[in-house]
Amino acid sequence: MMSAAPRYPEIHVRVSSPNPLTLVAAVRCALRQAHVGREEIWRFSQEAFARKSPRGLRQVCQKWVRVDSREGKSGNSSRN
Repeated sequence: MMSAAPRYPEIHVRVSSPNPLTLVAAVRCALRQAHVGREEIWRFSQEAFARKSPRGLRQVCQKWVRVDSREGKSGNSSRN
């Protein structure tokens, strides 16, 4: 797990799917809901999709928002 705080620590994302693309989609949705600008969301997307492994995608997501790693919960995102 990464030790540095994410770029948007107030945004929390939780997904139950093991599919890394589901996590990327949830982060994008949460960023939009938090009124993050389109260019910033585009930057996140470019960074995430540049990674080739599921672990790399997850690391990018964790760099941007807080990701709840517990599985078995319903997929959702929230901003606290």
